[in-house]
Amino acid sequence: MGTHREAGMDEADGGAHGDVARIERAMVSMRRSVTRRTLARLAGARADQGGGPAFEVLDVVEAAEEAGERVGVRAVADALRVDQPRASRLVTAAVAAGWVRRGADRTDGRRAPLAVTPAGRVALDEAHALRRAVVERVTADWSDGERAEFARLFTRFTEGFRELGRDG
Repeated sequence: MGTHREAGMDEADGGAHGDVARIERAMVSMRRSVTRRTLARLAGARADQGGGPAFEVLDVVEAAEEAGERVGVRAVADALRVDQPRASRLVTAAVAAGWVRRGADRTDGRRAPLAVTPAGRVALDEAHALRRAVVERVTADWSDGERAEFARLFTRFTEGFRELGRDG
């Protein structure tokens, strides 16, 4: 298997290939370093704040509610890219934590749309504050324009990923 240099992906190549390689490496670095435990440590919060894999269910339900969509176990599985049994266990854990509740679907009794509970809202507010505190620390020496441009481009980048996920 060749190295980045052999494949022509060296950063020194400049141009689009060098930029793509830098973005790819930044993605890998971010995936490795941006964990709940790391975010909590950087924000000076408890390492368990925002609480484990089941918390991801809460993020998914919140996003669906913000989009005006109903979400159940299948949508959670799709959003988290896990199989349905795993998503079901995560939803059960989120319900047990008091973060989400299962509703009843009037048209299909097999479906149970999920909703954020008041306790879930508190947990989300704490998680948002924690994440934002870290972003503020990381970008503290950036100008307002740099922050705005990064927000625009990073949002566009993540939306591109979301679109790819819908196509595939």
